[in-house]
Amino acid sequence: MGVWDAIGSALQSVGAAGADVLERVRSATGTGTQGRDAAFSMAIVALAAKMAKADGVVTMSEAASFWKRFDVPDDAHRSIRRLFDLAQRDVAGFEAYARQIVRLFPEDTAVHEDTLDILFTIAAADGVIHENELAFLESVAEIFGIEGVRWNRIKARHLQPEADPLIVLGLPAGADKAAITKRYRELVREHHPDRLIARGVPEEFVRIATDRLAAINAAYDAALARAS
Repeated sequence: MGVWDAIGSALQSVGAAGADVLERVRSATGTGTQGRDAAFSMAIVALAAKMAKADGVVTMSEAASFWKRFDVPDDAHRSIRRLFDLAQRDVAGFEAYARQIVRLFPEDTAVHEDTLDILFTIAAADGVIHENELAFLESVAEIFGIEGVRWNRIKARHLQPEADPLIVLGLPAGADKAAITKRYRELVREHHPDRLIARGVPEEFVRIATDRLAAINAAYDAALARAS
């Protein structure tokens, strides 16, 4: 049984009543690798739903952005939609799901950044990132331990598509070619999709890492060109 199927089966077993239904679904998925993967996937679903609710209303485009990112099997689609609908009722409790991701992947900064990339994409799906959505994103980033230059680098990638490539790489103005190349190699090692595959991260995150690596490559090329 796949992770999404396991979550769907657990959701059916606990029913929909009670404010603690999400916690009961997590408990029902069990332990071991599948339990960890189910807990991780549930946390992503919950965070995505609460991100969509952060500005007060969940738009069709925001919900569609979530479904576009994840390949949920047809037979599990109804159950996962129900889980998404339960989580999107309010924003409260999102911190617990962000902390859950930290517990599951305590040292994997790439997974933390992947999660923020997903949330940024959902926030921007309706054409604008509301100040409440940005506050939500910043709170999640703080829980992940992402701040300062690193937070600015992630934010620039989503809020300023034409941003200075040095910001996207997390480098100060005036960085020379040697510094640019060194930083680029560090980012490639940190965010390479093969690294996530080795850690058993869900397939959807591997695709996100591939997209981000493309953005890093583009910023590197642009930064080198400017430094010439």
